[in-house]
Amino acid sequence: MSLKVGIVGLPNVGKSTLFKALTRKPVDINNYPFCTIEPNVGIVEVPDTRLARLAEFSKSVKTVPAVIEFVDIAGLVKGASEGEGLGNKFLANIREVDAIVEVVRVFQNDDIIHVHNKIDPLGDIEVINTELMLADLETVTKRKLKTVKETRTGNKEAIAELALLDRIETELQAGRLAHGIVTDLTDEVEIKIAKGLQLLTAKPFLYAYNVSDITARLSPALEEKPHVKLDIKIEEELIELSAEEVTEMGLVSHLSDLITRAYVLLGLMTYFTTGETESRAWTIPESSTAPQAGAAIHGDFEEKFIRAEVIHWEKLLETGSYSAAREKGWVRLEGKEYIVQDGDVIIFKI
Repeated sequence: MSLKVGIVGLPNVGKSTLFKALTRKPVDINNYPFCTIEPNVGIVEVPDTRLARLAEFSKSVKTVPAVIEFVDIAGLVKGASEGEGLGNKFLANIREVDAIVEVVRVFQNDDIIHVHNKIDPLGDIEVINTELMLADLETVTKRKLKTVKETRTGNKEAIAELALLDRIETELQAGRLAHGIVTDLTDEVEIKIAKGLQLLTAKPFLYAYNVSDITARLSPALEEKPHVKLDIKIEEELIELSAEEVTEMGLVSHLSDLITRAYVLLGLMTYFTTGETESRAWTIPESSTAPQAGAAIHGDFEEKFIRAEVIHWEKLLETGSYSAAREKGWVRLEGKEYIVQDGDVIIFKI
């Protein structure tokens, strides 16, 4: 499945440098605002030591990891919701991603300009989030004008939609992202309405704090937000070094923290298939049934599903072979209702 994580933030906070480090793909990282106009897109491997161990266990010829897609979106500025700084184009790019990593500059460096000429992480977050909320308010307002007309005919769906729009509008006007209210929805009609709105702030958020010292403490207000800390300049330098040089210098990359958190942010999990030909990590949404998980391999695996042989990866490695695992009764036969667990190794029967 193809899901995208958008990297957003003000100009010159390290977005494109982070993208380069993540994807090892050269992009324009010149030190001036709006150097990124069209979004750069890159596929990033999800780090997972379980896959390597399964490949070693099976003596696999090929190993195929799970991946996610990162999109480097040009810097937003105050007034973007009104078209400032090519704002409409950038907001449209954000609308196309499934989750948002918001890069926030925390480091001090007089040689790298700041669009507001001061380092204020919380202020920067407020600027970005305000522009996204203003764009969402415009979306909600336009939708309400149409929905109000439909309520006058007694249309029950329109009445339900208007009530939801009012709730979302209240949330946004109070300076809160729509994500909180949207994720709490349980009514299928409301969920469908919310999804159709394509609200920017309904997407899950993760903050990437660009620091000069990974061990430095953050302010409580920054700490309380879902975040990872990265020294993005160091991450960029690490990709130019060999593994031996990195070890000798005692350097550590923290990109895996960001990638793994982004993967979870998208509501994804991993199951595995393994054998001599290939060991592969398959990406599926959390709470997928066995047939739905099978569809990640091929549609027939869902449509013609009979049953699945399932064992947790650690149990398989513990026994040393499939035959030994079967003798112990650790390989289970599961049906259509089985909810796949992260780390399951599965053989589908169709």
